[in-house]
Amino acid sequence: MPLTEPHDDHFSEEESVVAAHVAGEAPDTPGPESETAPEPEPSLPEPVRQRIVALTAAVLPGLPADEVPVPLRRVAKFAPNRRARLGAPAIAAQLTADPLFRQRVTARVLADAGDLGAAVVEGTAPAAADPVEVAALAYLARPRGWRELIEASGAAVRAEADSAVVAELVREAEQRATRAEHDRAVARVEAEKLRDELARVREELGQLREEARQLARTLRETQARERKATEMLATERGRAARAAADADAELRRARARLAEAEAAAGVARASAKEARSVDDAKLWLLLETIGQAAVGLRRELALDPVDRMPADFVADAFADQSATTQAGAAARARDTDDPARLDQLLALPKAHLVVDGYNVTKRGFGEMSLEQQRKRLISGLGGIAAQTGDEVTVVFDGAERIHGLPPTPRGVRVLFSRKGETADELIRRLVRAEPAGRPVVVVSSDREVADGVRRHGAYPLGADSLLRRLARS
Repeated sequence: MPLTEPHDDHFSEEESVVAAHVAGEAPDTPGPESETAPEPEPSLPEPVRQRIVALTAAVLPGLPADEVPVPLRRVAKFAPNRRARLGAPAIAAQLTADPLFRQRVTARVLADAGDLGAAVVEGTAPAAADPVEVAALAYLARPRGWRELIEASGAAVRAEADSAVVAELVREAEQRATRAEHDRAVARVEAEKLRDELARVREELGQLREEARQLARTLRETQARERKATEMLATERGRAARAAADADAELRRARARLAEAEAAAGVARASAKEARSVDDAKLWLLLETIGQAAVGLRRELALDPVDRMPADFVADAFADQSATTQAGAAARARDTDDPARLDQLLALPKAHLVVDGYNVTKRGFGEMSLEQQRKRLISGLGGIAAQTGDEVTVVFDGAERIHGLPPTPRGVRVLFSRKGETADELIRRLVRAEPAGRPVVVVSSDREVADGVRRHGAYPLGADSLLRRLARS
């Protein structure tokens, strides 16, 4: 079967002639390949296969669209550097399975190859030609004896590979020889260094021997001085023994004087104790006189015992207890979070503990609802009031009326700020209402509250101090 079709409109006359010549026949004469069964494809060396794919990929975009087999139409659109690399399997399969496609490719490849292509078509291979190129062209053109050309190319490629291996072995041998020569040079240098080092060590050994002789002489002199010092030490020990005896005698005299001084001190202490008893009696009499004067003054001024504290007068202004908002906490700042400090302040006489309610609850148990936060804090403050006997006031922000408040424990006052006023402002008013000198403890981690109450003489503490105190209770 001929590899070309005489009436194919896509072939020029020249291409038809070349294709017919490649098939080993005249343009209008049936070729021998049509009379015999096709032989199996030869085994191609890898460089030859790659060159065949590269030649086909190069001419593939130049073929008319209807001459390009369907499996290769997408490959023809690839970029030149990707066409041979990604389309190699499809190109090789199509060249083997489609003689007409191979004939069309061969016509353009031989036209580009020029004289070399013409020589291959004639079945000859120029001696100076690249065997891989000759084998690739022979595979595509398939002139008479093309299999022998491919085999010769494979032998040449293998010979080149063997030559490359031999060259590589020669190069490695030369490199090993160079390294050996370098190692010998380095060894000679190291030997020179070792000889120099040996000479230096011998010189140092001579110096050390001289130093050893000097040290031996110095040792003998030192031993002589040591014997002399031993004799002097014995003399000094005798003197020290006599001085120690004198010191013992002086110590006994000092102890006698100390006993006399202690006796005199005992008499002085007895006298001082008697004088202190007289002073205590005078002080008791003075305090008794002052107490009686205070009782008389209270009676004179008709002062009745008080049943209200200063904070109660501030609380009267907030008796509606309407208030609660979800206002966010202001800038937080700590003063001190030591619960021991809180215990010390609550131990002072008539201490007043003022608590910034939501500031403490949201820091300690903010995951609860506001109602549960208030109940837990008020209950804990009731325990502190019962333990210390101090006045306790807890202040909450508020803007709406609160229903169902729990009963307030004894000793605890609960206040809510009115609309338009924050709990911080109410706390400062409570502190200003206290008389000067009364210990007022304000618990809040709000820096503005702490700074404000400190200016009015109160003791600010961080919320963590109260939380730790409640946890301990």
